[in-house]
Amino acid sequence: MTDVLAPLLGLAGVADAVKAAQDAVFAVHRHPANLRGASATAAEASVRAARASAAIEGADPEIPADAAVTDPVLAGALRVAESLESLLPTWRRAPRQALARMQVLAAADLVSDPETLGRPRAGAADRLDLLAQLVTGGTSVPGALLAAVVHGELLALRAFGAGDGVVARAAARLTMVATGVDPKSLTVPEVACLRQSRRYRDAAAGFATGEPAGVREWLLFCCEALEKGAHEARGIAQAAG
Repeated sequence: MTDVLAPLLGLAGVADAVKAAQDAVFAVHRHPANLRGASATAAEASVRAARASAAIEGADPEIPADAAVTDPVLAGALRVAESLESLLPTWRRAPRQALARMQVLAAADLVSDPETLGRPRAGAADRLDLLAQLVTGGTSVPGALLAAVVHGELLALRAFGAGDGVVARAAARLTMVATGVDPKSLTVPEVACLRQSRRYRDAAAGFATGEPAGVREWLLFCCEALEKGAHEARGIAQAAG
């Protein structure tokens, strides 16, 4: 079968950007704090990622010190973040099931009819099936590139109608873990996406057009965000000692 993502590596600068991003992530995994045990740094990365992901959607990212989280988007993002480790096996074999579960968690407080949770809208099935095929072995491109495609496609598709942005970013994290690029889920590219939110949205819109220039800009942005996410992870590791 033809690898439909392989031509993306031929877009100007993409192969180099992918390598630079993956090298930055690999370096973080070799940090002494992460070699001794990465559970604490991974937990902090997970919370930072969830907060940034919620903030991208306009939520208040602050977690109350002495009260429950009341912002529905932040609460959903935190629920999704807590679920990712347990969802990894499902993501590897049945990505659509994992996406549905993540959307239930992300949007539980956002919809009036709970019967709609986890159910993609009409017309989204074919593209979700294609994405699932790529995630389950339908491509041999580097993990950072596949994660960017998963992220961009889910943003463009808006398959569920609620919580889609949070789900897209979480799916990208799962892809990074599943492909072995970020097996301990230490990086926090979501922070870079938040800090450059206008560019993030513009690049996502460009990817959604399917035009080579727009797709290239999105891939380059995602690789840059991943590099910056690795720097964020280094800061977490250094603080952990």
